[in-house]
Amino acid sequence: MGSKHPVQVIAVTGGKGGIGKTNVSVNLSLALAEMGRRVVLLDADLGLANVDVLLGLKPKATLADVLEGKCDLRDVLVTGPGGVRIVPAASGAANMVSLNHQQHAGLIQAFSEIGDNIDVLIVDTAAGIGDSVVSFVRAAQEVLVVVCDEPTSITDAYALIKLLNRDYGMTRFRVLANMVGTPQEGRMVFAKLAKVTDRFLDVALQYVGAVPFDEAVRKSVQKQRAVFEAFPRSKASLAIRAIAQKVDAWPLPANPRGHLEFFVERLVQPTGSGL
Repeated sequence: MGSKHPVQVIAVTGGKGGIGKTNVSVNLSLALAEMGRRVVLLDADLGLANVDVLLGLKPKATLADVLEGKCDLRDVLVTGPGGVRIVPAASGAANMVSLNHQQHAGLIQAFSEIGDNIDVLIVDTAAGIGDSVVSFVRAAQEVLVVVCDEPTSITDAYALIKLLNRDYGMTRFRVLANMVGTPQEGRMVFAKLAKVTDRFLDVALQYVGAVPFDEAVRKSVQKQRAVFEAFPRSKASLAIRAIAQKVDAWPLPANPRGHLEFFVERLVQPTGSGL
């Protein structure tokens, strides 16, 4: 039984590790929940689960248990701060793209069962540009690329965008500058990336905004809490709140792209299928 409720599926990615991508995913989830949205955060870093660690959660089961038929997706969902529900990663489990047909069907069924209780699904991808990352990003309606002011971050973001554009025909990407000194620096980071993509690729980048470097983020990580919850008036939290307002205004997907089953069907297609 499929969901008929349009769900905004947002993949948060970046190509490189250490750019604060999971922090963005977690705090954006909290900011959207504060606005009354029903948010599910999927930890899609299948090798190194980190959302639960970041929030000090101790999940009893993961997505791997759902795929093995040990429990339902509802049993795996952990309620985090602000009422955000989290799907913990199946750490060290087989790659999502190598699931068998039975597991494909199980995954689609699992997500469609909770589809009517979700407004936004945020997918926190792993670092890099491996098959798993590409698979999750291709399955989302919105791709939020996180970059910071380091040559390696911009190079890796470009490599990810190039791969998705060249091999899968993806042309639209949203960009968030993270850990910047000033709003101007954020726009400068975006301009650096856009300059390269404009020159070599046929893609449209949209600047979503910047999250400043903020000592409160480091403190909240040490406390195993989201900065949005621990320091709600911090510079980073205020910036995330402003970005969430923009994200909330993004157009909802039209059917059938809005269905969670569609997300999962796209997710489990062979990565080389070119769709």
